[in-house]
Amino acid sequence: MGIQNKITTPIELLDDKGHLVESGYATKLLWHYDRSKIKAGWHRIKEWDYFAILDSSKKYGITFTISDLGYLGLVAVAWLDFETKTYTQFDTMSILPRGKTGFPSDSGDGIIEFKDKKIALKFEYDGPKRVITVDCPKFKNCKGETGLKGTLTIHQDPTMDTMVIATSWKENRKAFYYNQKVNCMPTEGLITIGETEYNFSSDTSMAVLDWGRGRWTYKNQWYWGSASGYLNGESIGWNIGYGFSDRSPASENMLFYKGKAHKLDEVTFHVDSTDFMKPWKFSSNDGRFEMDFKPIIDRQGNTNFLILKSIQHQVFGYFTGHVVLDDGTQLEIKDFLGFAEDVLNWL
Repeated sequence: MGIQNKITTPIELLDDKGHLVESGYATKLLWHYDRSKIKAGWHRIKEWDYFAILDSSKKYGITFTISDLGYLGLVAVAWLDFETKTYTQFDTMSILPRGKTGFPSDSGDGIIEFKDKKIALKFEYDGPKRVITVDCPKFKNCKGETGLKGTLTIHQDPTMDTMVIATSWKENRKAFYYNQKVNCMPTEGLITIGETEYNFSSDTSMAVLDWGRGRWTYKNQWYWGSASGYLNGESIGWNIGYGFSDRSPASENMLFYKGKAHKLDEVTFHVDSTDFMKPWKFSSNDGRFEMDFKPIIDRQGNTNFLILKSIQHQVFGYFTGHVVLDDGTQLEIKDFLGFAEDVLNWL
């Protein structure tokens, strides 16, 4: 295994010069984020919260995004129907939010809220509970149903491990990526589209949170994969990824089983970038994460605002293969719902 610098006690994220105090990974949110310490203009600072809630039994899911990228803010809701292999995305943008969206410095406390004529979306965090409230009256799905609204309650066991990473870029050490992925959160609630009700129940639905703060360099390409669910009645999930920032201090590859983290070294995505709906493969340098991936939906986007561009392929599908825990236990995975993405940004 390569160098994996684990942080085990609380520390400041940035020093007075805007550099990371110490790069590495953790299983709790141990770095203290203070936006005022970032040595960059507002246009370089990125803050976001993203949720994906998938129901493996009922074969549908929903994603939510609130982001403040300095020049613009993106707020989005995407409905996923794995039976019909379709998705519907509805989004809106705010121009020059300049960090005024009001993102908390901690992932477990506070409120993030956005409202305009198209979307009202609120993330409310209070200890082990997270509540998402959404209302998109003009949302229209592939069946022609209009209007999406509802409330989902996400439960996070306060004792469970998460994936946290803080890394910088080789070409600019004042540019940094501070990220927490919270997998395996049981979710319950109701989403209504038109007259149709979609129930999410905690025994089949799980959420992942992608919580991020940072100062990025201009052009980046990253790979990210995630899955959360149940295996023989026990919670299991993973976070895999690379390509974004200098990962020599630590990777973000991690398994979660029964609430405990099992650190992985390197995982490689094998994908045909000319056709993202072809089968993918995932391999690891230590043999602890070996998967085939069968795509169902390619949630893609191609945004071009001259200097601001983004090409995104977030592909949802089924993982089949095996994982190996820290103690050597091998777990077989079959048709396990999750996603993997390939994203190229100029932001």
